[in-house]
Amino acid sequence: MSAWLPLFVAVPLLAAVVSVVVRPPVVGHALVLITPALVILGGAALVGATSDGTVIAAQVAGWPAGIAIPFVADLLSSLMLVVSGLLVLASVSFALRTGHGQDRLFAPLVLMMTAGVYGAYLTADLFNLFVMVEVALLPSYVLLAWRGTPEAVRAARLYLTVNLTASTLFLIGLGAVYGTAGTVNLAALAGSGATPTIGVAVAVVLVALTMKGALVPTHSWLPATYPQATPAVTALFSGLLTKIGVYALIRVITVVYDPGPVVLSTVIVLTVVSMVIGVLGALGEGTVRGVLSFHMVSQVGYILVGLALAGPVGLAAVVFYLVHHTVVKTSLFLSVGAVEVRRGTGRIASLGGVAAEHRWVALAFLFGALSLTGIPPFSGFWAKLGVLGAALQAGSPVVFAVALLVSVGTLMSMLKLGTGVFWGEAPRPATQAGSVALPAEERPPGREPDGAAERAVVATLVPDSDTEPDPESGDGRWSAGLVAPGLVLACLSLAVGLYPEPLLALAEQAGATLADPSAYVEAVLGR
Repeated sequence: MSAWLPLFVAVPLLAAVVSVVVRPPVVGHALVLITPALVILGGAALVGATSDGTVIAAQVAGWPAGIAIPFVADLLSSLMLVVSGLLVLASVSFALRTGHGQDRLFAPLVLMMTAGVYGAYLTADLFNLFVMVEVALLPSYVLLAWRGTPEAVRAARLYLTVNLTASTLFLIGLGAVYGTAGTVNLAALAGSGATPTIGVAVAVVLVALTMKGALVPTHSWLPATYPQATPAVTALFSGLLTKIGVYALIRVITVVYDPGPVVLSTVIVLTVVSMVIGVLGALGEGTVRGVLSFHMVSQVGYILVGLALAGPVGLAAVVFYLVHHTVVKTSLFLSVGAVEVRRGTGRIASLGGVAAEHRWVALAFLFGALSLTGIPPFSGFWAKLGVLGAALQAGSPVVFAVALLVSVGTLMSMLKLGTGVFWGEAPRPATQAGSVALPAEERPPGREPDGAAERAVVATLVPDSDTEPDPESGDGRWSAGLVAPGLVLACLSLAVGLYPEPLLALAEQAGATLADPSAYVEAVLGR
């Protein structure tokens, strides 16, 4: 199966080229749906092959191990391929249904981005990791500014600046690693973090990855940029781009650094602070996707804190939480994105009563919110139980207490969205402070509400990101294709919560492989 590994990068890139060259847009639409489906099938086969701890490696072009670019699949990377393919399929289906994915450039941009993500999951070389991350980021700059509104352009500018800064820092770290260790092969660097010069050089790379993963204190760019993209693109970014940084942090720290007081204390401080700041930011946000974006910062803390807790037990919690969060957060972004498409706004104060319009989208949000909070019987319960259990086993009462308190904050913010968007009353349209627009039959003939004409002209000339016209939003009707992607992922979280044993077993095996990277090192170096 090692010959398959480069195909996870080559096939999406080839599909991207075909979707550009072949003119009919339907070809691109078909390819952008078929490719993630193939990734799901290939990833599932890899999960079966690595579920016993086996590590599969391929040396590109037949060069010797240590010189060739290595593509490596263990259980963690195989699981991420399956989950990533699933969320791409759901997000692209949503984008095509809303009309945001109908442009002929949408498919090649998404395919190129996913090729970089899959490559980042499979590479065992730090320089190749840098290349794959940049391949994923290049189309993301265009996708973020897709709406063309002033807000989206400003967000894209900030996003570009942050990522170019992180990429520059990444390159500096790579140079330092090669200068001190003589290699950037991850397996060859195993355990070398104990050497001060190499440990510091790799730490520079880790700082760049914390920026890309939105870990505190380099987090503020994420809630300022992600909500300005289209809903489908925000869902894609949440499940792909941020997870590259998180995955790379997990991989590099577990391979290069042995557990020690400096590493453990640093991880605990950064992750605990991320939990708190993320949930506090969510409580103060006024838009639905703004709330969920801040929660991403908080949940990154939940994912990574297991790196410092109880060895294999903590790492198993990391794997389970990473898979759970990728599915649930994508579901939530798609569910609230459906509301935003139908209502034409993402401001909580302008929404309400959605559950009365469409109970299935409300159910999808409810399932996702309960899972994110950690309420049984959803996957989030087992994910947070794993973190809490690892904290107790590691003798870390601070992490245990903070995780519980942040869960309460998460519940409060989800109640804020639930009551403000789905089960609260829809606000009556106001024309001026303290005034309410008259129904059409009560207005004098030819008279519109005060300021309506002016607002229409402004919205036409300078469209606002919260009132952007949408090809689906004219008639106010809901469709199955709009709601189904988020609902399917939410039901998947429920299924995992009801029958957690298979994923728990896989997470335990993946955690054991991460705790003892000797099999990974042997596969990469061919020893």
